[in-house]
Amino acid sequence: MSYLSHLECSLTGQTYDADHLIRLSEAGQPLLARYNLEKARAELDRDALMRRPCDMWRYREMLPVRDPQCITTLGEGGTPILKLDNLGSHLGLPHLYLKDEGQNPTGSFKALGLAAAVSRARELGVTEFVIPTAGNAGGALAAYAARAGLRAHVYMPQDAPLININEVQVTGADLHLINGLINDAGREAATDAAAGGWFDVSTLKEPYRVEGKKIMGYELAAAFEWALPDVIVYPTGGGTGLIGMWKAFAEMEALGWIGSHRPRMVAAQADGCAPVVKAFHEGWEATEPWENASTLAGGLRVPVTIGGRLMLQALRQSDGTSVAVSDGRIFEAQQLLARTEGIFVSLEAAATVAAVQDLVAQKWVHPDERVLVFNTGSGLKYRLLLS
Repeated sequence: MSYLSHLECSLTGQTYDADHLIRLSEAGQPLLARYNLEKARAELDRDALMRRPCDMWRYREMLPVRDPQCITTLGEGGTPILKLDNLGSHLGLPHLYLKDEGQNPTGSFKALGLAAAVSRARELGVTEFVIPTAGNAGGALAAYAARAGLRAHVYMPQDAPLININEVQVTGADLHLINGLINDAGREAATDAAAGGWFDVSTLKEPYRVEGKKIMGYELAAAFEWALPDVIVYPTGGGTGLIGMWKAFAEMEALGWIGSHRPRMVAAQADGCAPVVKAFHEGWEATEPWENASTLAGGLRVPVTIGGRLMLQALRQSDGTSVAVSDGRIFEAQQLLARTEGIFVSLEAAATVAAVQDLVAQKWVHPDERVLVFNTGSGLKYRLLLS
């Protein structure tokens, strides 16, 4: 079922048994799932996989669940890549595309990560989960835990979008609204998890959410007939999607599915909370906590992230960059995309459009390049603030 072989500390390279329930390495760093890529290369037929149903589990051998009966799915994955002819013409980019993860179950890309994490944790005996969240991840955990018949405890800022609050409540999950930011929710969740014996699926503090997110990389490669785009602009909060895609590209090259070409990766953040942008341009090896984080794009309001070092590595190894934009620019970009293409994206996704505008103005991207932005969540999950 799965070519999963072991877990590896992302800092030290120390290996761990993948069949033991574990969250972080002994060094306190994220663990990455590793696969027997040599065996997979010899046995997997890429074209045969493409004849399977178009969902995340099409790539199940490169996902961590060994027993197919433990897969918990709502049909996630297989989201479309749309060519943005009208917006591209407006920006002078005739090869501009958007991957629409807002069409996932629960309305965001969080479905991918939580489907993988819940499925694998369920396989390893977990019955009760906890998560701190800006909103969408909590809704996704609540949905997948309910689907599996398991219990979820969700901690989110009290100013999270009402739809996120409602989707947690309607599934019967245990909801805690916190007066503070996601890092404040994380502290309370960790304390209660230790007391209750719940399994914490915080961003990058367990090995398998990133495995679900990496499938975005597999899917975009397949959509472009195994030739990756030149530039990928990604809305970056906790960073699992950015890290996961970079991991996917390395796996696919080892499998012989793609060549060595990599997209230049761009992290788009809000200027009221831009720890990755600051660390990248200051030349730091890791991010530092962002003081007084403030942005209405809740998924970008992540002042502290354990994955900062991995994100910076992906940006630098790809000759990429990072861009911070204001909330005002984000709102304008959200409306621009809706009015030119009819696509209502999340505020986080709109940040990528604003970032592309800056990159075009700086001549960092060129008209002949294939540029891909990500919609990580449906705009229907947010209260629209028209200017």
